[in-house]
Amino acid sequence: MGKAIIFMIFTMSMNMIKAETCKSVDKGPVIPTTPLVIFLEKVQEVALQTYGHKRVDAKLFVDMSLRKNLSETIEAFNKLPRIVNGSVSKSDLDGFIGSYLSSPDEDLVYVEPVDFVAEPEGFLPKVKNSEVRAWALEVHSLWKNLSRKVADHVLEKPELYTLLPLKNPVIIPGSRFKEVYYWDSYWVIRGLLASKMYETAKGIVTNLVSLIDQFGYVLNGARAYYSNRSQPPVLAAMIVDIFNQTGDLDLVRRSLPALLKENHFWNSGIHKVTIQDAQGSNHSLSRYYAMWNKPRPESSTIDSETASVLPNICEKRELYRELASAAESGWDFSSRWMSNGSDLTTTSTTSILPVDLNAFLLKMELDIAFLANLVGESSTASHFTEAAQNRQKAINCIFWNAEMGQWLDYWLSNSETSEVDIYKWEDLHQNKKSFASNFVPLWTENSCSDNNIKTQKVVQSLMSSGLLQPAGIAMTLSNTGQQWDFPNGWPPLQHIIIEGLLKSGLEEARTLAKDIAIRWLRTNYVTYKKTGAMYEKYDVTKCGAYGGGGEYMSQTGFGWSNGVVLALLEEFGWPEDLKNDC
Repeated sequence: MGKAIIFMIFTMSMNMIKAETCKSVDKGPVIPTTPLVIFLEKVQEVALQTYGHKRVDAKLFVDMSLRKNLSETIEAFNKLPRIVNGSVSKSDLDGFIGSYLSSPDEDLVYVEPVDFVAEPEGFLPKVKNSEVRAWALEVHSLWKNLSRKVADHVLEKPELYTLLPLKNPVIIPGSRFKEVYYWDSYWVIRGLLASKMYETAKGIVTNLVSLIDQFGYVLNGARAYYSNRSQPPVLAAMIVDIFNQTGDLDLVRRSLPALLKENHFWNSGIHKVTIQDAQGSNHSLSRYYAMWNKPRPESSTIDSETASVLPNICEKRELYRELASAAESGWDFSSRWMSNGSDLTTTSTTSILPVDLNAFLLKMELDIAFLANLVGESSTASHFTEAAQNRQKAINCIFWNAEMGQWLDYWLSNSETSEVDIYKWEDLHQNKKSFASNFVPLWTENSCSDNNIKTQKVVQSLMSSGLLQPAGIAMTLSNTGQQWDFPNGWPPLQHIIIEGLLKSGLEEARTLAKDIAIRWLRTNYVTYKKTGAMYEKYDVTKCGAYGGGGEYMSQTGFGWSNGVVLALLEEFGWPEDLKNDC
């Protein structure tokens, strides 16, 4: 019996177990949202009934703010005349929104970045092609378009807004995403560093640190409705990169306590999993696990519709948690999280130990050790050096598959656990499908060991996996219509894998990294020339095409896309004679 069939049987049995145990109540933690968010969800529901799902973006309504206090606004909303199906006439709803709610565009206002110059000194010296250089300067100028600060009226009366009152200017992703996002910010900062915009980069980090001070972790994004989940933990990496460019020890000292708090968040409670390897040694690894079991407010009506096919509230609550946990991963949504890749209701994010999350946490531990050493905190440095060594061992014991030459996600099963909740590793629970995330440990692998033989195997595996396409790396090989599936390629994974290949020091790996970078830069360039915009994702099956799929139209702007382009051009440049079109 083939391994793929064994894995399919395993995931089918997981679905059966899930259905049988659904009689029990979802026992995971729930962090309540605010009364304002709850009210705006009701507005969202009525608005979609009135205007139609295809005409409006559900997120718009939970991003709105109040013109008057909440109790007065609720009273007016409840008095709106209702039609038979509970909807409100368009004219009545238009009147209510105009009188009581404000557009989210008024809450974040444009601010000129203090450190922006049209062509910074020493900007992208390796870019010799005049057309590519002109494009790079246009991408650089987009930082001005995406620069915002929280409006004074939000800071004065934060209770009227779902937008969180961050003190420093931010770079937003663009389009429907009108607030700062956690893991997007890493690649924004990489681009800002290439643009020599050090103060803007430091301000973003200070904002994220303030979220840890307030909530104990960095939120998915700077909205009240994101307070029950985080995103891939890359804050420590931001601080290391900024320090390496600026030498700012004060930023390191101010940030280190928050990084320790964030590390604890990801390595305790529901996020922490203990698993015993084939030799009987126990390892601690982490998983995504949102603290929420209702529809995501920004997609409330969409999640409710997805769950409507399930037979009872218990199964719906389980699905809502799994969807929110997938959003915490940044991969919302993908067949990677589904036991049945064509059925979103089989999303099982909390039952998976993800390769990439644990690689991010390994990098966090290495980065904290580095930062602690800088400021003379030797005991903290020693602790995190040991933690990194332990996680590196766990990653290789639990995720590494020598036959495939990849690190593979591991599916947890209730049948594996002992009385003390220790899972026992079994080969059949590794997901044998190729995902871009399987190669994220390249980013940290060579920081811990100089294993050239393994790296060579990984390089060959990536080249033969089917993920490498004409315009970059596909996220998966499954074309499901979800946005984190084939044929889409996303900027962060391109950059992580390219940089990981470079770190190995192997000539074969560097050649592949450069090849992927050229493919990715070329498709970004050609798409920009055709459309005048940078996109959040691209169709990697053909040069010059942006991506699609998922819950919303492909967005432009776009923070992390701009950052990856500038970072890659800084690393590789673009020779005068290298073809820049498809």
